[in-house]
Amino acid sequence: MILLDRVTKTYPGDDSPALDDISLHIEPNEFVFLVGKSGAGKSTLMKMITKEERPDSGKIIIGGIDLDFVKKRHIPEYRRRLGVVFQDFKLLPRRTVYENVAFALEIAGMSNKEIAKTVPKVLELVGLLDQAKKFPDQLSGGQRQRVSIARSVARQPKILVADEPTGQLDKLTTDEIIGLLKKINDFGTTILVTTHNEGIVNSLQKRVITLKDGKIVNDQKNNGIYKLDETPAPAQPARVVRTPGHALKKRIIQ
Repeated sequence: MILLDRVTKTYPGDDSPALDDISLHIEPNEFVFLVGKSGAGKSTLMKMITKEERPDSGKIIIGGIDLDFVKKRHIPEYRRRLGVVFQDFKLLPRRTVYENVAFALEIAGMSNKEIAKTVPKVLELVGLLDQAKKFPDQLSGGQRQRVSIARSVARQPKILVADEPTGQLDKLTTDEIIGLLKKINDFGTTILVTTHNEGIVNSLQKRVITLKDGKIVNDQKNNGIYKLDETPAPAQPARVVRTPGHALKKRIIQ
């Protein structure tokens, strides 16, 4: 579902790589926390997945799509296959809750009839159906993040990545947002979350991957807890699983 094989990325002017020979394999329907101190490489890894950045070397395959074959003009189409949630929500301020979610579906080419059917269901999922006519500045931070999540899952992506989705929220609201992400995961969506919140990581006890100095230093497959300081282990090649549809999926966005 998410595969990085010996991925390295160094930004111009930096002495050391942001990602250093990273290999990682996330299975379908996993819920994974990505943790590490600031500068550990978490955001760079997320940018690799969303193709905001390109690696200097290594292979990245997301949902069966080899990102080496995604040409620049097809990057927006590729990104629409993912659900992406940001810390700062990125909502359209002059559109209502309903219109923010509907806009994401319009871009994806969904018909007005399908949009009218889908948006209420998604807003009900995130508990905001009664707020559909409000604008973002009329909502709390937690409600705005729920709109962001609704917009991200409206197209029913197989993968949802969330970069510090609770960074601006209080504890109660944080628990609600993480509970919502867990609910979405229970429906079959693969979830990858970066966070500095030790409490939510320890409470869920899902898979926890720790980054340090651009390397994976700990990968707790089950019952993971928040850890930051470990000694980097030698990288191992990720296991590439090729399905009969692998080549076809590459060609879709060539």
